[in-house]
Amino acid sequence: MPHSLYLGSGIVQARLRDYDTKHDLLPPETDEVDLSGESIDKGYYIPSAKAIKHCLKTSTAELGLSLFTFALFVNSAILIVAGASLFGNEDASDADIFSIHQLLTNSISKAAGTIFALALLISGISAGIVCTIAGQMVSEGALNWKMRPWLRRLATRSISVTPSIVIAGAIGREGVSDALNASQVVLSVVLPFVTAPLIYFTCRNKYMTVRDGGARFRNRSDEESSENTSGMVKMANSWYTAVFAVLVWIIIAAMNVANLVLLGKGEA
Repeated sequence: MPHSLYLGSGIVQARLRDYDTKHDLLPPETDEVDLSGESIDKGYYIPSAKAIKHCLKTSTAELGLSLFTFALFVNSAILIVAGASLFGNEDASDADIFSIHQLLTNSISKAAGTIFALALLISGISAGIVCTIAGQMVSEGALNWKMRPWLRRLATRSISVTPSIVIAGAIGREGVSDALNASQVVLSVVLPFVTAPLIYFTCRNKYMTVRDGGARFRNRSDEESSENTSGMVKMANSWYTAVFAVLVWIIIAAMNVANLVLLGKGEA
C-alpha cells in the first residue's frame, strides 16, 4: 500500500531520537526544546549518523523478516488453498468476497469460510490502523493541522470510512464489491507516482548526505554550506540498487498502463 511508505518513514523518527538519547548523542540544550507546536517553526532535530545507520539496519531486518517469513507463507497458503478449492469451479471466475466465502464453505468446510471471514476482518483492522496513522502523519506534516491527536484520528478515519458506509447502505453487496475492486486499481495506479520521488531522492547524494558525529538541533533558517564536505557521510543508493529500483518501477508502471487499457476496453 502506498500509504505504508509514510508510515515507515514516520515510525523510524521516534527510533532515531530514542537511539541518540540512550547513547548520549543529544546536545544538552535539546532536552529542553519542545518539538511540537510553535517550537517546530524555530528549529528541528537532526539525528546522528550512528542513529541513522542503526535504524536503517533495524528497519531492513524487520522488513526482510516480515516479507520473507510471514507474508511469504501466508500469501502462499492463500494461493494454494484457493487454487485447490476453486480451480475448475464455474462459479469462481466471477466471484466476489461474499461468493468466495460461500464457495470455501461449500467446497471445504464451514471452518474454512469462518477463517476466511476472520482473515478479512483482521486484515481490514490492520489496514485501517496503517491508514489512520499514515493520515495522521500527513496531517501533521503536510497540512500542519492544529488539533488534538484523538480528534485528528477521528477526523481522518471518518473521512475514509464514510464513503464505504454510504456505498454499502445505498447500493449494497454489489456496490461494496465494485468499490473494493476500484480501490485496488486506484492503489495500484498511485503506487508509481508515490515511489518515483522516493527512488529519485534516495539516489541523490544531495539529499542522502548526513554529517558525521552526534545529533544536533538546527534552526530552519540556518543553511549548511554544500561546499564543505568534510565529515559528511554519503548514504545514497548504490548504482546497482538504483538500476534495480528503476527496472522494478518500469515494470509496475507498464503493468498499470496495461491494466488501465484493458479496463477501458472492458477486457479486465
